[in-house]
Amino acid sequence: MPGLRKHGTVLVVDDAPDNILLLKQALAGDFTVLAATSGEQALDIAFGATPPDIVLLDVVMPGMDGYEVCRRLKADARTDEIPVLFVTAMGDDSDEAKGLELGAIDYIAKPVNPGLVRARVRNQFALREAARLKEDVERIIRHDLKTPLTSVMTLPRVLLGLPCLDEDHRDMLKRIEDSAFAMLRLINFSLDLFKMERGAYRFEPARVDLAQVLDRIFYELAELAETRQAPPRLFIDGEPAARGASFPVIGDDMLCYSMLANLVRNALEASPPGETVRVELRGGDPARVEVANSGAVPAEMRERFFEKYATFGKEQGTGLGTYSAWLAARVMGGGITFTSSEAEGTVVTVTLPAAGGDGETDAAPD
Repeated sequence: MPGLRKHGTVLVVDDAPDNILLLKQALAGDFTVLAATSGEQALDIAFGATPPDIVLLDVVMPGMDGYEVCRRLKADARTDEIPVLFVTAMGDDSDEAKGLELGAIDYIAKPVNPGLVRARVRNQFALREAARLKEDVERIIRHDLKTPLTSVMTLPRVLLGLPCLDEDHRDMLKRIEDSAFAMLRLINFSLDLFKMERGAYRFEPARVDLAQVLDRIFYELAELAETRQAPPRLFIDGEPAARGASFPVIGDDMLCYSMLANLVRNALEASPPGETVRVELRGGDPARVEVANSGAVPAEMRERFFEKYATFGKEQGTGLGTYSAWLAARVMGGGITFTSSEAEGTVVTVTLPAAGGDGETDAAPD
């Protein structure tokens, strides 16, 4: 079947030919097995045109030992995601801990049990293939969503040109158009999230007006705010923001929008009905954004608040909102923290590099 590999490639690294032969026999029929008798040779193969899917690595070898091989594999973007399993006679807990700290995922003790080796390699290969398939499916979904979304974005603009529409109809079409563009931004951000996780996002610092970004977010979340009876309010340095107010920082417009949209949405959903969600912009170096609501984060969630997939009490919650906000803040050279209690409610604080008067950073991100 096209696109699906029936066999994976395993690189066996050991200075003893008898050990290589034993591991080859254990994996025969299920995997293509490559062999290296030194750390240097192993790296040459791994950094080649077709990296292996899994590495079985001896620890004690002349010259470059297995620990150093593992360290170099994990330090290189071409090979950092390849699972490494140490195969060694070293059985101390400290030896295993050192390997795991370097990025290895498992230890197999010598003398090896062929059935155990085969089972563990199969499991790791299945996990790797499942992760690849998930990423491929997600990319396809994102791509295919953009095609019907094009019509949703363009048809309201065509209809708005008709002279027979009253103001209510025009307002509804404008909301459809705005929602479509918001969806497109979220689809694009999901692709950016994938890049940020892997350190491949290309951040180009620019001047971003957070007051304008939040004005757009408040408009797009107006229906949710009305449903929750929790109107958001914007303040700048303690005073209600005037219409057309400006608050520049240095960041990325798409990342700022997605980050703050997630935080404001979360605050609206968590706020008790009738309570105001307060968004405060505070000048300084760095600049600060505080998103506050009077609800409290459940105690069991506070240690995991920024973890990926961490969610509580939301039937359709993905657990990606605060995680993606944490990633975005970090990429832009800022940070994010929170405080929460039943008495004081919840405040999420984002710091971002301040914008100088000439549009340059006062404190450039790393």
